[in-house]
Amino acid sequence: MQTRFFQFEADFVDSLRCIPMQVRLKLDTCGIKLKLPQWHRFSDQDRQTLVDLPCETEAEVRAYCQLLQRLILERTGEVATELAIDPHPAWNDTATVADSVQTRASESSVTITPAQWANLSPEQRFALIKLSRSSHENANFLPALQEFQII
Repeated sequence: MQTRFFQFEADFVDSLRCIPMQVRLKLDTCGIKLKLPQWHRFSDQDRQTLVDLPCETEAEVRAYCQLLQRLILERTGEVATELAIDPHPAWNDTATVADSVQTRASESSVTITPAQWANLSPEQRFALIKLSRSSHENANFLPALQEFQII
């Protein structure tokens, strides 16, 4: 996974005031919930480290998780909330467009074909899944579709 921000995140990545998608992907990969108020308690260097550190191999995932747990405890006094790790996350499934993405796209009169879904990177599929969840404000869903050349 490369250190890369999406264009739809451009309004906040310079300051890292919000948790960027690449960090959110790492959070899901290592099974740690990070709340925005916790993120805000991190130093600029903490945030940049979480952006830059790899989180792909088993050893990297374990190291990332340990660092994140330590940072949350040191910066907030809270114990990190652990989440179940999906062994087969939808963003790695190139054959099936995630239901939440299909639903959100349909609401915007957009059709995402299986070929378009398959051609996206796992990071792009992850972003669309996150942006399509009902708990998310969805403001960046259409900009993401445009950026990923779906529409």
